[in-house]
Amino acid sequence: MPSNKSVSDAPIAQFTNCRLLRGHRLQREDLWVREGKILNPEKLFFDEKGSADVQLDCKGRILAPGFIDVQINGGFGVDFSLATDDFRSGIDLVGQKILSHGVTSFCPTLVTSPPSVYHQILPQIDVRNGGAHGAGVLGAHVEGPFISKEKKGAHPEHCIRTFEENAFQDLLATYGSLDCVRIVTLAPEIKGSSEVIRELTKRGICVSLGHSVANLSQAEEAVQHGATFITHLFNAMLPFHHRDPGIVGLLTSDKIPAGRRVFYGMISDGIHTNPAALRIAHRAHPKGMVLVTDAIAGMGLAPGRHTLGQQVVEIDGLNTYIAGTKTLSGSVATMDTCVRHFLEATGCSVETALEAASLHPAQLLGIEDRKGTLNYGSDADFLMLDDSLHVQATYIAGEEVWRRDALGM
Repeated sequence: MPSNKSVSDAPIAQFTNCRLLRGHRLQREDLWVREGKILNPEKLFFDEKGSADVQLDCKGRILAPGFIDVQINGGFGVDFSLATDDFRSGIDLVGQKILSHGVTSFCPTLVTSPPSVYHQILPQIDVRNGGAHGAGVLGAHVEGPFISKEKKGAHPEHCIRTFEENAFQDLLATYGSLDCVRIVTLAPEIKGSSEVIRELTKRGICVSLGHSVANLSQAEEAVQHGATFITHLFNAMLPFHHRDPGIVGLLTSDKIPAGRRVFYGMISDGIHTNPAALRIAHRAHPKGMVLVTDAIAGMGLAPGRHTLGQQVVEIDGLNTYIAGTKTLSGSVATMDTCVRHFLEATGCSVETALEAASLHPAQLLGIEDRKGTLNYGSDADFLMLDDSLHVQATYIAGEEVWRRDALGM
């Protein structure tokens, strides 16, 4: 019988014997959850005279906010840039499978594609909460087609374009709709990009700089117009040069508007970024690091050939190449693997590694009031991890949605 009827009939769960990531450090505290939200126990005790209806012993494990992946092209045989009749079931499948890797929210990412593909796919991406069905969908990340041909990476050159005279209207016509779009990656040196960045930012859409040959002043100008993110730092951009560090220079630029933070995505898979480069970026700007998988359809599948949008790619171990070349094309790493690699490569604290996959992406998207922390009132999307940061259980809105079989709880 719930003892808090005066406020709510909903049961209260108390997670005990755990170390919570809160306030940037692991603390020995209990976690209280009701109606999908994290509860302040003091208010419960003193205002409601309430107590827990169910207690769960976490056996000394870590409780941390659920991971948020803002750049994932697909996985488990599903390609988010491939228009199919059952596209939504592909989103469902990936959303379900990434729960075991600690991802509780994600942005399905489309690589450069023809307008007809955007028109077919974007209306099928529904922003929705996570649950037993899978991780929540925060909106689409549209990477391209307004990028540099010189830095196309694995994007198909014949689909890459510049802006027409009325740049923002051109973007609207290309995508068809911005209703579900959360992030747009573009190259800021393209004529008309300043107008586009301003218009997207005005609509609450995050603008990311990537697949670009921009110099530092072009990148700084883009940030002054509202850009806040860098797509997979170091990859598909000009290499750092001491006289003009290019987009990489944003990490230590003194021309970032007051009160603004530039975030940068990092594929911490041991393939895309040398550990030394990972350490340089992290030490230069630790609060901006956002771990992303940049995973393709081959994540979770056997080595061999798979699709990535308009291209065929080949998986060889952890390497993924455009078939017949040595051009890297996305990764097959999972988010929990990226977190562990980041921890090992940088020697950072466990708290720092976990926040790079939770707090920072939430801050980037402006949703840190409900995601990315275990603060009171936040959504109860969290993970139970062992000391080596292997996911033992995943919770969304306070409900267990995945558990490692051997947990024995």
